[in-house]
Amino acid sequence: MPTDTRLILYSKPGCHLCEGLQEKLEQIEGVHLEIRDITTREDWFNAYEYEVPVLCDSNDKPLPRPSPRASVAQLIRTIQKYCPDSTV
Repeated sequence: MPTDTRLILYSKPGCHLCEGLQEKLEQIEGVHLEIRDITTREDWFNAYEYEVPVLCDSNDKPLPRPSPRASVAQLIRTIQKYCPDSTV
């Protein structure tokens, strides 16, 4: 039985780009999204302060940054390309 595709989204409160990407990812069936607020850990903040949103695979490897204008369909293609074991 296939399991959900696990993705990690590094985000911070009040970031409209983060919120927009999260909303689109939540529309994709088969995606389990873990949201990591970079303001809660110094190492995350130092790594991603100027980069959020950052989308990573289940191994915490960053995926190419999607355009804020990317559609849900484009995000699905990106996930399928960079997460070969994806169930999306």
